[in-house]
Amino acid sequence: MTDTTSVTAASARSRSATAWKVILILIPFVTLGLLLWLRQVEVNALRQRAVPSYGMVPPFQLVNQNGQPFGSAQLNGKIWIADFIFTSCRGPCPLISTRMSELQKPLEKTDVHLVSFSVDPETDTPEVLRGYAEKLHAEPKRWDFLTGPKSAIYKLSHDGFKLAISDGSDAEGIPVHSTRMVLVDRQGQIRGYYEGTEADAMTKLLADTNHLLREQPK
Repeated sequence: MTDTTSVTAASARSRSATAWKVILILIPFVTLGLLLWLRQVEVNALRQRAVPSYGMVPPFQLVNQNGQPFGSAQLNGKIWIADFIFTSCRGPCPLISTRMSELQKPLEKTDVHLVSFSVDPETDTPEVLRGYAEKLHAEPKRWDFLTGPKSAIYKLSHDGFKLAISDGSDAEGIPVHSTRMVLVDRQGQIRGYYEGTEADAMTKLLADTNHLLREQPK
């Protein structure tokens, strides 16, 4: 093999190695770009789909973390998102509350309200709920934490929101409740249920909320 042939072969190998390095470097970026594009396609599709109705939330009045009466009258004409939690929960509640907290930023320029109902009202007094709200950096004018008579809250959960709930506790005395969030429109109609522990469900919740904001402008 001549020197010229050796140099040519070495040059070809070098170019090939460089090309493979470039390809290996580009693969993660191309993959990330594709995933982001697919997520945007999913969000756009969700925004365009119809949001069904599951019935009316009945009138109710409880007490918020500031000790003030709060209920359906204060939510009249607003789009709102509800969940059921309790502050001493060691199960899914912290994650659900974190998900709810994360909704504040994307909804900050809207009038969408957040409402958390305590299923352990004997423990979750307004003072306790106020401390819980502060830990979650809850915006006072956007997110209310409600307590009140246990029978009223459980009836509202079961009969009003159509969410499964026990008589109040399991064998260990721990409240049993649904982990789903509920989207309610300006007329008080339930428009969707979303599993509060799943990130993908939050994508659907935001898409449906934005759909309602366009369907029912303030």
